[in-house]
Amino acid sequence: MARSAGVSSIPLSVAKPGGVAKPGAAAEPMRFSELKFLLRCDLYRYEGRQGLSALLRTLRSNPGFKYTFWMRVCRYLRSSPIRYPLFVVAQSLLDRCKYKFGISIPFTTQIGEGLYIGHFGSIVVNELAVIGKNCNLSHDVTIGQANRGKRKGYPVIGNNVYIGPGAKLVGSVTLGNNVAVGANCVVTRDVPENGVVAGVPGRVISRQGSADYVNRTLT
Repeated sequence: MARSAGVSSIPLSVAKPGGVAKPGAAAEPMRFSELKFLLRCDLYRYEGRQGLSALLRTLRSNPGFKYTFWMRVCRYLRSSPIRYPLFVVAQSLLDRCKYKFGISIPFTTQIGEGLYIGHFGSIVVNELAVIGKNCNLSHDVTIGQANRGKRKGYPVIGNNVYIGPGAKLVGSVTLGNNVAVGANCVVTRDVPENGVVAGVPGRVISRQGSADYVNRTLT
């Protein structure tokens, strides 16, 4: 089945991820500068500012950013054997956040900079999914894998995508850049760039995209 127009060549910022490699791929240790860049972009989505005081305040008060922080740190530490003892500590903190906040996003998942988790609770992302930069995840979102059928595989999500509360993306579906997925939508087919998709199963209802939903971005 051919891909929908506009989604076959998404310029994902995670095309060459650093850190933990997928099975069969060569591992490249993540540099500390890469970790700082990811955290700066993530933090700016919440605060609209950067700096140590903003980091500490948001880390203390915002569950979504707290989970993202430890997820990024785990990926950084696990990418090099000499950091492994610190990784064990960071992973225990990530696991604590997982059960406390109801967020299950493996640290090995390819996710671009600027991740924003608006409201925590019942968020599940498959390890093999690919998520571009400046993605908004709402509560009760599932991004999962299909194990059979025409859509066997996992989602690939472009840049600046908004995924509304209760939305489900399962199987080999591709979302173009600047897509908005409505609340409780079930996405079963590809969505072109700037598409707004809603309903069960999801269908494109406009081409206004994610404008005004994805904001405070650095890239």
